[in-house]
Amino acid sequence: MTATEFLKMHGLGNDFVIFDAAAAPLRLNAEQIARIADRHQGVGCDQLIVIEPSRRADAFMRIYNADGSEAGACGNATRCIAALLHHRGGGEEIAIETVSGILKCRHTDDGRYAVDMGPARLNWQDIPLAEAHDTLHVPYTLGPASAPVLKDPCCVGMGNPHAVFFVEDAEAVDLARVGPLVEHDPLFPDRVNVSVVSPAGENRLRQRVWERGAGITQACGSGACAAAVAAARRGLTGRKVRIVLDGGALDIEWREDNHVIMTGPASVSFRGRLAAALLDPSMPVAADLAGA
Repeated sequence: MTATEFLKMHGLGNDFVIFDAAAAPLRLNAEQIARIADRHQGVGCDQLIVIEPSRRADAFMRIYNADGSEAGACGNATRCIAALLHHRGGGEEIAIETVSGILKCRHTDDGRYAVDMGPARLNWQDIPLAEAHDTLHVPYTLGPASAPVLKDPCCVGMGNPHAVFFVEDAEAVDLARVGPLVEHDPLFPDRVNVSVVSPAGENRLRQRVWERGAGITQACGSGACAAAVAAARRGLTGRKVRIVLDGGALDIEWREDNHVIMTGPASVSFRGRLAAALLDPSMPVAADLAGA
């Protein structure tokens, strides 16, 4: 792919615009990223991914949210990049470096991808929270004490911060309204990903996610890992669970060594080339229409 060529992929509907900058650097500012991510005037995506060279792994994956802010982890994007590298001849085992560390990936016998998302971070400083709390039961309440909308989250760090709220019915929560309120609460100095989770059978959970910088997404890999860890810590499930998200299901295992293994699919939507005017609105439209 050239600098303006991209690949559109998704993991259970959590979608990504992917650029390959392995051969030449790609410099995009927050404004350009937000224009590309715009679903009406750009390509549209939850996150924008840039593949860069790595001296420690098969590739470096840089992750940007739809608002242009940089993210530390994205489980669904990791599976997509693992699939891309695997089909380029990278073998059954792929190592992907991120700003949060190296993630080891494996192509499974059923055609999915298993990612070692690393250890779950359970200390309040590692989430981070603005003040010391037991992350198993964080004293946070949204709404009046007599009838709280959300309360008592379990917080987990998976390379990015997560607040997991266990509710009776995840479908009944107005996530579009409450998500940004929790995301920007002063308790979370780096903002936070917000999950509402309800039981859906033995070792099975229903989860909906508000991602910081992106909003409601069809799936969130790191969020599913956080939900699995939180449920096991609360004694609601065992250490192997199936998480049902809006876009489909992920299988999560929280191993005894504290590492979290996420297994799920990766899919390709289409390839494309950015119009010059998308990167620079001052460019004449005629250049992009030539040969159209």
